[in-house]
Formats: sequence, structure tokens, C-alpha cells
Amino acid sequence: MIQATLPLSEQIHIRLSERLKPTELRVIDESAQHAGHMGANESGVGTHMRVCIASPLFVGITRVQRHRLVYDALQDFIDQGLHALAIELI
Repeated sequence: MIQATLPLSEQIHIRLSERLKPTELRVIDESAQHAGHMGANESGVGTHMRVCIASPLFVGITRVQRHRLVYDALQDFIDQGLHALAIELI
């Protein structure tokens, strides 16, 4: 279970590490850059994330399938208010 007291970026990092066993992973909170935009909140954190990820689970599957794996791993975060998720496959 991921501790809700951790910043969302760290929670996402933990989740993706557990589920996708990445060889490279960066999670960047870009929420402050979206202040005033749809989906942003007053705190400026936790609504807009960028994930840069490489995983052996991505070998032999399409780009769409890779993105689906990431979205599936993070669906509960999306359901709880993560507004935007940019995925960079590396």
C-alpha cells in the first residue's frame, strides 16, 4: 500500500516501479506550470504529471500497448484527480 502522505509524484514512482519494473523512470510534477488551466488546483501540485519510463515489459508491444500499461497501473490516481499524464517512452 502506498502511503498517501507521500507527494503524488513519489506515489506514482512507487506504483510504476512495482508494476512495470522499469530500467529507467522519472516522474515530474508539472502542475505548477499549469496554474489557472483546467484541472489545476490551488496548491499547484498533484494534477499534471510527466512520466519518462523504460521497461522490459515494453519489449515487443506497440506504443499504444505501452501507454495502456502505464495508464492501467495509474488508473486509481486518475480516478482520484490526476488530471493530465504525459508519458515519454525512453
